[in-house]
Amino acid sequence: MRTRPDEHGQATVMIIGFAIVLAMVVALVTDASAAYLQRQGLDTVADGAALRGADLGATGEETYTGGLPDRDLALTPAAVRAAVHAYLGDIGAYRKYPGLTFDVGVDGTAHRVTVTVHAPLDLPLTVPGAPGTASVGATGSAVVEVDPG
Repeated sequence: MRTRPDEHGQATVMIIGFAIVLAMVVALVTDASAAYLQRQGLDTVADGAALRGADLGATGEETYTGGLPDRDLALTPAAVRAAVHAYLGDIGAYRKYPGLTFDVGVDGTAHRVTVTVHAPLDLPLTVPGAPGTASVGATGSAVVEVDPG
């Protein structure tokens, strides 16, 4: 089959274009997978931190020596924050996720502790013109109450 002179080289341009699009899709999928995996890890960290914060922030160490009070547990924001910070250090979260930050929310009326963690993520592959880092976050919460039972 004979080609016309004005169509010469069109397939090369199309193949190069498809290769560029394919490379961008691979980079997008790789970066999205890395972000998803980091978020899954941060979910576990946030849940554990909320549980520790609710436990130690509501009762403190005196619970283990004096027992639980008959009334509702009082969540103190300072004690919750200290318990969460200690927990993150104990499990090595600051080493595993450099730049990790956390926020603590305490709702004393609902006996709820909410912990939100954020950590930067260096993206494995980047598309030219796109940022090379992203921030990934997760939230965990826990409720603590005295069971009168």
